[in-house]
Amino acid sequence: MLDPAHGGADAGARGANGVLESEVVLSFASQARAALERQGLRVLLTRQGNENPSFDDRSAVVNGQRGAIFISFHISSTGPTGTARVYSLPPVSRASRPPSPTGTERTGLALWDQAQDAYNVLSRRLAELVQIQLAQRFRGSPEVPATAAVRQLRTVAAPAIAIEISSVSVPNRNPLEQMAPALAEAIVRSVADFQTVYEPGAK
Repeated sequence: MLDPAHGGADAGARGANGVLESEVVLSFASQARAALERQGLRVLLTRQGNENPSFDDRSAVVNGQRGAIFISFHISSTGPTGTARVYSLPPVSRASRPPSPTGTERTGLALWDQAQDAYNVLSRRLAELVQIQLAQRFRGSPEVPATAAVRQLRTVAAPAIAIEISSVSVPNRNPLEQMAPALAEAIVRSVADFQTVYEPGAK
């Protein structure tokens, strides 16, 4: 499941020269989809055009798929041009969680905004694999992924990461578009490596 962030009236980050995050990430996702499909994988996008599904709508689509992984695409407003960073959610300790509503502990029902908790370790592993590939292709990118409270990730019941490319502060879209083939290649390689440790439906 590939998630081009933003869309519709929400353009995301905007560059001074008119570069819009929502447009470029859709291009990234489309190229990554084509590359993954050439490897025989089934790939869905959370949006096909300039619509803007809600966070919950995007999560609901991936949560209905067995053995899925979720990759969300973003572009930063600043940062070294041509670099890429991967994020997963930070681990959440039980002590830091708010109390569960009456009955959830007894029935074993998972709260919607804690859907990612069971997949945190796998998400971190996926982030590591993707970051390694990106660091090899985009000079100046970190070799180790980061953790951040990315809103979209927390309601995803599957291994889930966000990739952020720098940045919209370029004269035009060309430098970003030129990154798309290598970005797609990095994702294909990472997903292939991840498949060796991820059993469909496993947590």
